Amino acid sequence: MSDADLRVQLDDRGLAVAEIDPAWWWLPGAAEIGKSLAGVDSLDVFRFGEQELFAVAEALGARSLNAVDVFGGDWTLDEAAAGLAGLCDRAADYGLLVHVEFLPWSRIPDLATAWEIVRRADRPNAGVAVDAWHWARTAPSCDLETLRKIPGAKLLAVQLDDAPAEIEPDLMHATLHDRLLPGDGAIDLETLVATLYQIGAVAPFGVEVFSDELQALAPTEVAQRAADATRRVVAAGRGG
Repeated sequence: MSDADLRVQLDDRGLAVAEIDPAWWWLPGAAEIGKSLAGVDSLDVFRFGEQELFAVAEALGARSLNAVDVFGGDWTLDEAAAGLAGLCDRAADYGLLVHVEFLPWSRIPDLATAWEIVRRADRPNAGVAVDAWHWARTAPSCDLETLRKIPGAKLLAVQLDDAPAEIEPDLMHATLHDRLLPGDGAIDLETLVATLYQIGAVAPFGVEVFSDELQALAPTEVAQRAADATRRVVAAGRGG
């Protein structure tokens, strides 16, 4: 389908694209590593760089770009902030927000680190993303203290999902195969959502559940389950 065909598909169903994911090239050294992996990248993640994702965002009217640390390295927080600032400046030409998502196994392992990079970058279109699964698997887990210090306008994306109380031995495998629908696990999602509203966050709520169990079901059933679960959690967090 053409770009116009895709926009019609979205418009006819009352849908909009929020996040384009992932921006993997913005940290020092990441672009070169990604290019070197293109030949063995079975999921084609590193085949699509900045210009390709900007083009997708422009074609579909996306709201934001999700920035993550994939490769690690020995960069400093100031260097990371400089990389984010550059990405934000280029993304601004496309009307895009940029949010940094922390991943427990990365060099941006928690909300505090993500927020510090955003704060140092000091760009009006920069902010943080909170994925409930990652939030519950960081140390200290469920960092409400840091969350309450972030201006609501800088909380740009929310991804809801759930997990068991016991932390899995292999976080990477668990996050890609064993996530639970919101409300089906032990994460205190009601408090998370309530806190987001308390700080004035206006980010869209998404649901991100990578699950082998759900993958075996019909897409329409999965979509309905995910929508229902997310609505229940958000309603509970807002006090009904």
